[in-house]
Amino acid sequence: MSIYDLHITYKVNLERKASLKNALVKGLRREKQNYREVRAIRGVSFDVPKGQCTGIIGANGAGKSTLMRAVAGILPPTSGSITIDGKVSTLLALGVGFNSALTGRENVMLGGLAAGLTRAEVNEKFDEIADFSDLGDFIDMPMRTYSSGMFSRLAFAVAVHMNPDILIIDEALSAGDAKFKDRANAKMAELMDHAGTMLLVSHALGTIQNLSDEVIWLHKGRLIKRGDPKLVCDAYLEFLKVGDESIVMEDV
Repeated sequence: MSIYDLHITYKVNLERKASLKNALVKGLRREKQNYREVRAIRGVSFDVPKGQCTGIIGANGAGKSTLMRAVAGILPPTSGSITIDGKVSTLLALGVGFNSALTGRENVMLGGLAAGLTRAEVNEKFDEIADFSDLGDFIDMPMRTYSSGMFSRLAFAVAVHMNPDILIIDEALSAGDAKFKDRANAKMAELMDHAGTMLLVSHALGTIQNLSDEVIWLHKGRLIKRGDPKLVCDAYLEFLKVGDESIVMEDV
């Protein structure tokens, strides 16, 4: 995977109450919409070799999730390029793509089909996914009855069992209990042993250092530092002591 000179800029509507009526009235009056331009990613370039786990760190608003959504194909680049070789499986937020009115079993099927698998292939993987999620009889209950931790376990189980070439995980482990986190870490290590490629976004620097081969530190959309996980994380922690007052560390 290769990212070259990536820029992502979008506009935020500053109107207190945006509506179609207000937009039409402004259009008829030829008034300009009140927007603010946000430069979420600014000239970021890096490569992720096959079989490597790259951790992404940075304060809230650094551009981490924007970058992951661009790699996943959800956000188009304003300029620059993203080159992907293989199938991407994403876990950008808990339960994204799940239908809470459907059962866990039915959502496993939806997730598999969305990942490009056939019904037969999903059925073949179902028992392994169900065992990993450890939901028991809840697998056949509507997902609206699930706790956030149960959402987390099933979402993670679906993502990692789709045999992805590239796995993107954005803060997805934060809602799991200690037992689940250990199982998840072991599964991710297994994926890496099979030459998978992983992008891992987290405020938990311990997890980042344990799993990553390289760490990238983003700040206000820019790549500040990349390299050895411990060295980059130590530099980030030092920056938090003397850097911008607006930066707040979470879950270290």
